[in-house]
Order: sequence, then structure tokens, then C-alpha cells
Amino acid sequence: MSQPVDVNVDVSRLRPTFALELPLPADEAILRIREGIDDQEMRGSTMAAGRFAEFLVDEADRRVWSPRLTVRIEEAPSGSTLRGRFSPRPDVWTGFMFLYFLVVFGICFGATLGYVQQVSDETPWGYWVVPVGLLTIAGIHLAGYVGQRLGSDQMRDLRGRLDAVLS
Repeated sequence: MSQPVDVNVDVSRLRPTFALELPLPADEAILRIREGIDDQEMRGSTMAAGRFAEFLVDEADRRVWSPRLTVRIEEAPSGSTLRGRFSPRPDVWTGFMFLYFLVVFGICFGATLGYVQQVSDETPWGYWVVPVGLLTIAGIHLAGYVGQRLGSDQMRDLRGRLDAVLS
């Protein structure tokens, strides 16, 4: 029912996505996923609710960089479309977003402080926060890519579980 899709990590995206056209109506497709989850003893590492399903790395193999695969089924003219997204755990994603926000706030503060210092004929050392902040953002982004690379085997495993459930 599903065609294999290359799950190699696309370095241009932090949360890679894919789409599969399924010949089944959406409700039947999610029912098949639920049945596959029960038949293959995936409880605890896979769950489904509504037209959504989530595939998790087994607890023993879970690391900070471990991904999760979230799929949703949508109605389509030819049956349904399964949309999948690999992403980090919610606590890790929230931490990344918090760091981004904190650094961007620091950049804005440093730029404002530098401007005020410049206008006040003081040494505008506040401007130094801007390049340091930009380097920090680049480092956070790089850490995301490294984590994605470290979890690429687990991404393939999660995709294999999805394919097994769908077949």
C-alpha cells in the first residue's frame, strides 16, 4: 500500500516531512494503522488518536536526540493522504525554541543598548552582543543538525514501523 520513501535527513530542514498517497479513505487508513499497532505489539512506543498516530523510539533506546514520527491522515480525492513529520520530543523542541527566543531577545537588547550608547557618545560595547548572539543561534542550529544526524538510524526504524503497519 505504501511506496518506500528515502528517509535520509534533509539538512535544509530541521523537522523533515513526507507525504504518501493512500488508496483507502482516511477513516479506513487510520483504522488499519490502529489494527497494525495492536497486532505488532507496539503498545508503549506507538499510539493513535483521531486521525493522528505517533511512533516513538523504544524507551531503552531513547536519547536526547531521538526523534518521533507523527503522522496524520487527510481526505484526498483518490483516497487519503498520510503526512508524516519527524521531530524531536516536545520537551527538547520547547528547549530549542526557548533558547532561540532568549538569544533573539539578547540580540535586540544588545542592539538597543549599543544604539543608546552610541547616541549618548559612550563606547557602544552593546553592539558586541549582536554577533555573539548570531553565532549562538548558528550553534543552536548546528546542534539541531547534529542531533538529527545522530537520530537518522532511529528515523529509518520509525519509518519502517509505519511501513510495516500500513502493509
